[in-house]
Amino acid sequence: MNLDLMLESLPALLKGTVITLQLLAASLICGMIIAIPVAVLRVNGNVVIRLILHCYIYFFRGTPLLVQIFLVYYGLAQFDVVRDSFLWLYLRQAWVCAVLTFSLNTAAYTAYILRGAIQAVPAGEIEAARACGMSTALAYRAIILPHAFRLALPAYGNEVVSMLKSTSLASTITVMELTGVTNTIVARTFSPYELFVTAALIYLAITYVLTSALRALEHRLSRHRRPLTQPRANLSGNSHATT
Repeated sequence: MNLDLMLESLPALLKGTVITLQLLAASLICGMIIAIPVAVLRVNGNVVIRLILHCYIYFFRGTPLLVQIFLVYYGLAQFDVVRDSFLWLYLRQAWVCAVLTFSLNTAAYTAYILRGAIQAVPAGEIEAARACGMSTALAYRAIILPHAFRLALPAYGNEVVSMLKSTSLASTITVMELTGVTNTIVARTFSPYELFVTAALIYLAITYVLTSALRALEHRLSRHRRPLTQPRANLSGNSHATT
């Protein structure tokens, strides 16, 4: 193993890592913004809305992410209405197409997770909110969604890690994230083993940080479920009291 090559390539790989983290953060934020109303409407929307959202979730969960990236990056350019609109200024950029595809993909998975979590909220809490005179919007904001987020957090943690690994597909449309930079250096040095091992270690480090942060957040949000610690009795004081 050529350790010198690994160290020499590390700065370039770290620059690609920054792009990977930017893709991940932008996709997760945009995906969550899309997923929350989708999940709520999947539960409370009318039949037509629920059917449309079901088709959206089914499509993005049932087709490969690579196909979705190609459909957005190459497919949208086939429509004159897209090329002639102001959207073309953004959709012709590979980074924007990658973020758009990742956001729609993770929104579908997140909405599916949140929908199950919303349905798992105890009915007693919802009835209590209604008994207090809360509107549906207020009940969701104050009672249902906070509880659903706590229930969905373990499954959502898996989605975050999966999304991190999926960002490597952005290299197929010329976005030079970590995997794209690795492939470029491999083509120049013909040393795939050392470079992909280094990239794998970087991915593992990011995954460790993400899972640790999510585990800490889950532990914090579930503190109300843990038993209270009882203070240790003052044995000396008790002995004086008995004497």
